[in-house]
Amino acid sequence: MKKIETIIRKSKFGEVKDALHQIEVNFFSYWDVTGVGNEKQGHVYRGVSYSTSDIQRRFLSIVVSDPFLEKTVAAIIETAHTGNVGDGKIFVSDVIESYRIRTGEKGADALK
Repeated sequence: MKKIETIIRKSKFGEVKDALHQIEVNFFSYWDVTGVGNEKQGHVYRGVSYSTSDIQRRFLSIVVSDPFLEKTVAAIIETAHTGNVGDGKIFVSDVIESYRIRTGEKGADALK
């Protein structure tokens, strides 16, 4: 099993969520987060200057069985990509075990 943690633009969350549901990844957690990125300059929008040093993003935590890893990452990249600075990051780590509290199932069965 793998844990996928991704930080994406809030404006892309709906598209990413729909793409994950299409590949049958139906459970994940998410949070609104603020981060500091590589872009150091501010932007001017309608004559108002604003800082981009504190960036509003959405953080998703997804645990999938190994066969779902590549298609999950591909779905996130395809839908979250704009080609601009600040599209986000994806981190993948191993999950040693998972348990469903209600039934006591463990492993990949607990993810269904």
